[in-house]
Amino acid sequence: MPATTQRRPPGDPQKFRVEVRPSAIDGRGAFAAEAIPARRKIGEIRGEPISVREAQQRARGLTRIMIVEVSERRAIDASCSSDPLRYTNHSCAPNTVLRIRQGRVELYAMRDLAAGEELTVHYGESHHRGQLACRCGAPRCTGRL
Repeated sequence: MPATTQRRPPGDPQKFRVEVRPSAIDGRGAFAAEAIPARRKIGEIRGEPISVREAQQRARGLTRIMIVEVSERRAIDASCSSDPLRYTNHSCAPNTVLRIRQGRVELYAMRDLAAGEELTVHYGESHHRGQLACRCGAPRCTGRL
């Protein structure tokens, strides 16, 4: 097996290698560790299934929230997850899209992504309710999350 080939454990939802490192956007970020073609699934964000009500309670007062609502009643709290995609930062001009499929939180590349590029997603409505400053740096940044 060539040195660059890496086997993934059975059941690993990550399709491409992603690494976590300091981000210019906020704290730590998820970065492509290899080139990722457009429209390909990068991987999943897993975590503790909780109710939306519990998600709202956990999010209250936090600046870093790793919770994704998957339905009107259910959410995934990725705070304790080992999945590197939980560090995907918000951008007003994202390069990935988040899709909810059968209760799973999946991330897909919107365009070809280069190795070393930070993965970003538009959070949409968030538990911050416009109270947190956006630091994505995009030309048309809305300024708030």
